[in-house]
Amino acid sequence: MDPGLWGEIGQASLDTVYMIGLSVLFSVLLGGPVGIFLVVAGPGHLKPMPGLYRIVGAVVNILRSIPFIILLILMIPFTRLLVGTSIGVTAAIPPLVASAAPFFARLVETSLREVDRGIIEAAQAMGARTGQIIWKVLLPEARPGLLAGITITAVNLIGYSAMAGAIGGGGLGDLAVRYGYQRFDTGVMLLTTALLVVFVQLLQWGGDRLVLRFTRR
Repeated sequence: MDPGLWGEIGQASLDTVYMIGLSVLFSVLLGGPVGIFLVVAGPGHLKPMPGLYRIVGAVVNILRSIPFIILLILMIPFTRLLVGTSIGVTAAIPPLVASAAPFFARLVETSLREVDRGIIEAAQAMGARTGQIIWKVLLPEARPGLLAGITITAVNLIGYSAMAGAIGGGGLGDLAVRYGYQRFDTGVMLLTTALLVVFVQLLQWGGDRLVLRFTRR
């Protein structure tokens, strides 16, 4: 491996952290409310809205069913309109979010549905409004599951970001494709793979620690 590549490897690592950080942030901000809605508006819950529930659920399922590499290509016109280019680190963020937000929404829905119905009914009996039940009952009770969902989403996004490198998305995936694949540089391929593994391990370790901290014993 060319020693001069260390600078590029460092920059690619920072680009990957940038991509993952913003993608996780926007996925949580977009997917979280959708997941909450799917619970609150679901059958037999706080505010059943059958029609809207089916529409939102269908959209989430459609986005989740599209393979990321295909979604990446389909979103090129929208990405170019949004950020002014279809290649580079920033251009990879919209498709990453479009793929991860619906996934996170389902994780949120699952976590909130696991909250004991008795606690919700007790809050309703005390006159709590829907917003109060969401913020003071559902979300606090589901906190460990939500943190685990964020961790799983972040780990998946690392894999997605590597795939984005196949069409010039930047980061370690792009470096692996340009040097490890196109130029047959096995050293770069192994090093980028090792760095991605380290990122995953660190994220999983940090997420597990947070889940344990907020899990009620």
